[in-house]
Amino acid sequence: MDDTLNSRQQMSTKNIILLVLLLFIPVSLAAHFLEWGELIVFITAGLAILPLAAWMGTATEEIAVVVGPSLGGLLNATFGNATELIIALIALNAGLIDVVKASITGSIISNLLLVMGFSMLLGGLRYKEQTFQPIVARVNAASMNLAVIAILMPTAMNYTSQGINQQTLQNLSIAVAVVLILVYALTLLFSMKTHSYLYDVGLAEAEAEAEEISISHAKPNMALWVGVLLVCTLLVAIESEMLVDSLEVATSQLGLTALFTGVILVPIVGNAAEHATAVTVAMKDKMDLSLSVAVGSSMQIALFVAPVLVIAGRILGKPMDLDFKPFELVAVVVSVLIANTISSDGRSNWLEGTLLLAAYTVLGFAFYFHPVMEGMG
Repeated sequence: MDDTLNSRQQMSTKNIILLVLLLFIPVSLAAHFLEWGELIVFITAGLAILPLAAWMGTATEEIAVVVGPSLGGLLNATFGNATELIIALIALNAGLIDVVKASITGSIISNLLLVMGFSMLLGGLRYKEQTFQPIVARVNAASMNLAVIAILMPTAMNYTSQGINQQTLQNLSIAVAVVLILVYALTLLFSMKTHSYLYDVGLAEAEAEAEEISISHAKPNMALWVGVLLVCTLLVAIESEMLVDSLEVATSQLGLTALFTGVILVPIVGNAAEHATAVTVAMKDKMDLSLSVAVGSSMQIALFVAPVLVIAGRILGKPMDLDFKPFELVAVVVSVLIANTISSDGRSNWLEGTLLLAAYTVLGFAFYFHPVMEGMG
């Protein structure tokens, strides 16, 4: 009873915060059209994206309740990282290739270290030890290892070959992107069809969470939530355009490099709603669901979003490839290594969460103090 009451209080507090943040949509539009300065546009557009991303997530969950678990799971998988994809596509179209690559790196790092870290820390402070399915953790670890190999190959080829041209790197990246998208489709088939029983605990937790949220509501109105999803997607695209347009000037005014902005700030804005969800359910001792949100989001970025951006780069005529800067690559490898090590036993506690957060903090400092790279604003 107390848990339900606390859950309702958390929900109402969250809704109030989201409604207040919605006010930044008209403020950011006014800042843009009345030319209040790039820094104000950047900050207000970033704040406006937070509630829109949250409402997109809510709309997707409500539609999933109506269409059933299989189609709902696919819908969640497709729209899970829609905000980051929209921001990245707009940045790609604007020619900010390095910022796009940095945001891919940052999304993987923030989900594996920041979100998992907070989930394990706050969940571990409330419950001495929490458990989750170790076999699912191992499957996720294998998928993330593949993603690391995939982004390592083009970078390794570039640094071990003399005079390699951009077109060759792009062709290799396209081939790798197709393989990654195929693997992503197979992971969905594995988790939703052939081995769905492994994910039953997380699914049961997700259903219980949805039931808890909608305990006093009737069956979701499909037309209403589809409308909300479309409107939010459109508004996220508009706000992202303003965010990207003001990014270079605003970050230089803040004394930040485009690398730090891409790796640390942009993923936090794009992932905020998912971050909140993962931490909230961990505090209710639902670690399977929490980790499926955190690690699932990282997998989706690596196996789906990054390859889609490479293919989109070819269509848009922008030189997007999977040749990452060695420094970014080291950060991804370190994140995957420590996340896989900590989650492999199917148990977590507050100290493991602290270790993940410490790793994220160290990487954050490293990106902050890293000098401006050639080609980055």
